Amino acid sequence: MKFWRPGITGKLFLAIFATCIVLLVTMHWAVRLSFEHGFIDYIKRGNEQRLQLLGDALGEQYALHGNWRFLRNNDRFVFQILRSLEHDSGDDRPGPGMPPHGWRTQFWVVDQDARVMVGPRAPIPPDGTRRAIIVNGAEVGAVIASPVERLTRNTDINFDRQQKRTSWLIVALSTLLAALATFPLARGLLAPVKRLVEGTHQLAAGNFSTRVTATGADELGKLAQDFNQLASTLERNQQMRRDFMADISHELRTPLAVLRGELEAIQDGVRKFTPDSVASLQAEVATLTKLVEDLHQLSMSDEGALAYQKATVDIVTLLEMAAGAFRERFASRGLTIAFSLPENITVFGDRDRLMQLFNNLLENSLRYTDSGGRLLISAVTENQSVTIDFADSAPGVTDEQLKLLCERFYRTEGSRNRASGGSGLGLAICMNIVEAHGGTLNATHSPFGGVSIKVELPLERDLPRDV
Repeated sequence: MKFWRPGITGKLFLAIFATCIVLLVTMHWAVRLSFEHGFIDYIKRGNEQRLQLLGDALGEQYALHGNWRFLRNNDRFVFQILRSLEHDSGDDRPGPGMPPHGWRTQFWVVDQDARVMVGPRAPIPPDGTRRAIIVNGAEVGAVIASPVERLTRNTDINFDRQQKRTSWLIVALSTLLAALATFPLARGLLAPVKRLVEGTHQLAAGNFSTRVTATGADELGKLAQDFNQLASTLERNQQMRRDFMADISHELRTPLAVLRGELEAIQDGVRKFTPDSVASLQAEVATLTKLVEDLHQLSMSDEGALAYQKATVDIVTLLEMAAGAFRERFASRGLTIAFSLPENITVFGDRDRLMQLFNNLLENSLRYTDSGGRLLISAVTENQSVTIDFADSAPGVTDEQLKLLCERFYRTEGSRNRASGGSGLGLAICMNIVEAHGGTLNATHSPFGGVSIKVELPLERDLPRDV
């Protein structure tokens, strides 16, 4: 046997509807209690006032006659007094002890010896309301009324029952209206949630192009915006992964094809196994080794797995050391290195990783700068940060190529291509190292006709020491 399990819309509807029902029932009982107490208090105050008036009128008659003989067993006389006290006419045929109008209880008139002169044959209740009749300072009798909580007239009982029926009818109609209003309200409130649920199912199925409509500026609207941002990131990462795998396959295919061709040529006797052929094979192996090492370094820096042991580092000293190691290689290609550096610049960073950063940038300029060119390394401190500029000479790149220069495996056409021996990963690795130090890396046009790589790093006092 299967039981109905409501969805989130049904649960929200039941929660709101149940809350409405509880509120309606609570309000019903509160109104009923308030009405009953108020009704009884109203009757009580009216009866007390009438008791006082009746007592005063009987006292005047007692003073006029001198005794109670005129009243004994003369209920009609009392009712005449009551009718004279009332503004409206009442029931002309009251029951025993029941006044014509305005009264909701039985009453008795007793003399000074507590003997009943007027009233029903029922015993006088001990908790009744008593008003003494005073003549010349002496109590000559009393008027006693039964408790007002005991409704005795049919009109009172019928009125109370009518109020109960009306109150429950109002509760029933209010419940129906609450149900009619709650269901569309629940559907409207949960419409954005359902869109997010459907979008999540699409993401889980691998459809990263899905988007949801972000309506409103509340929490659900912000959640929809975050969902769309997440979907965009996943879609971009998926495309980057596909491109990355395609680029790796392409990069590995070329040196492997060269190796295979040369080995087959040697095997077939087309090419002799000489030191030159061995050197050619070693060059291709070196290219593969460099590519694999760059891929490893890139994956490590992407995951944050590179060990960073930060301390106070003088950037100027590191730049001079790195340039000194490259000076002979630059000279062999007819390139010159010039500096425009202050005496010292200290940052809080990892000496080895910063040296790797500068070596990659120097290697990049060495590979892609035409013979006879130059490289200017300058540094400027401003706004609690230092900007290090590696500006080389021709060849340059276009504006479109400049935007893609830091992309993985990207190499421009012409002189800055694979013929120069690069893997297209050096600047991507540099980007990760700079970001790990809280800085930024950007490529712009060099004033010397080449490319300018600008590295901005926070100065030492601006970096946290929690690494």
